[in-house]
Amino acid sequence: MRVVIETPKYSFFKYNKQDSSQGSRFVKEFLSPIPTIFNYGFIEGSLADDGMEKDVVVIGPRLPQGTVLEVDKSHGVVKFVDDSLEDNKEVVCKGGFYSKPIFYFYFHLYATFKVAYYLILKRKIANCKFNGISWYN
Repeated sequence: MRVVIETPKYSFFKYNKQDSSQGSRFVKEFLSPIPTIFNYGFIEGSLADDGMEKDVVVIGPRLPQGTVLEVDKSHGVVKFVDDSLEDNKEVVCKGGFYSKPIFYFYFHLYATFKVAYYLILKRKIANCKFNGISWYN
């Protein structure tokens, strides 16, 4: 599978790919109160329940925005609900140290932030929650 990095590790901005007549580009979706502790991207050509390409969390060194990776397999899946829609994220490990408890803490905190984001900026009550990570052998 081809993985494209939208948001580099340690970024406070969440980016999304936008297609236009001039091609694809990355635009800021929102400013997060916490930086991402991983690279964040999508599986090119896939389709998730939210109508966007499937999300991917890439564990490893910081990668520049727009980096394309050829990945053989996923190492797990983050089970996440965003605005009442399943929004799972595949997990790919590309080396480096990571802590499972820190990942769990990050996604719990991120779900809380998303609830506040919808309430304050979108003026609606949204169901956002982290339902754990399934790690594959």
